[in-house]
Amino acid sequence: MKVEQKLKEMGIELPVPPKPAGAYMPCRKTGNLIYISGQGCRVDGELKYQGKVGKDLDLEEGYDAAKICCINALSILKGELDDLDKISKIINVHGYVNSASGFTDQPSIVNGASELLIEIFGDKGRHSRCALASCELPNNIPVELEMIVEVVDSCD
Repeated sequence: MKVEQKLKEMGIELPVPPKPAGAYMPCRKTGNLIYISGQGCRVDGELKYQGKVGKDLDLEEGYDAAKICCINALSILKGELDDLDKISKIINVHGYVNSASGFTDQPSIVNGASELLIEIFGDKGRHSRCALASCELPNNIPVELEMIVEVVDSCD
């Protein structure tokens, strides 16, 4: 099944790719790898969540924030590739969780992105990963997500 058809069946509509908030590129391709810059949980340009997981947000909200970050990363890939079926596999995900003191369940939060990628891409969505606690994130976002993907086709 085509990736975009799968997204549609899941009720996921990719947004317009978010604009960089600074002097960096949304993604950078080298060889057959694309590195996606850190994405937050903006929906229609507005932050859906703010604050620390374990204090201002619960586990479910943090998980949802990670899913939104992932959807934003996929929108950047769509803008770069035009066709998400050019993705041969998700290589790596780094998730940063704005964590309250004592909160240690960062892996469960980043699962919001990981489980979504596996649901969308199947085995091609399985990836290596890092789920890190952060004492602060830009604009008080609860989660920031970076990805590395492999593509089958040159998109230069």
